[in-house]
Amino acid sequence: MRLFEGTEFDRPPRCEKCELLEAECVCVSAPPPPMPPEAQTATISVEKRKKGKWVTVINGLFDGHPGSHFKELLAQLKNQCGAGGSIQEHRIEIQGNHQERLRSILKAMGFKVRP
Repeated sequence: MRLFEGTEFDRPPRCEKCELLEAECVCVSAPPPPMPPEAQTATISVEKRKKGKWVTVINGLFDGHPGSHFKELLAQLKNQCGAGGSIQEHRIEIQGNHQERLRSILKAMGFKVRP
């Protein structure tokens, strides 16, 4: 007799929606592709943080799942600005005041940018 025989831990995992085995389940779909740049409008602002540091913040770029699209875009922007940056709560932050440079870079990539 096994330790967990007959309990929920002994059974193979099943989908919560269709009750099929997870290997046979078809209701789990792939994540949607990212929105094209032409359909997104970016808002660029500059914020002053503690100790007098400036941060350029890009809002309005939405990705259904903040994953590879945001990471790739962040890497491109950091490289072109020569600065550090991060993704914070569905927004991109670049260290320093790079508002005009980012505006021209995003326009060249095809994004709409609010003035």
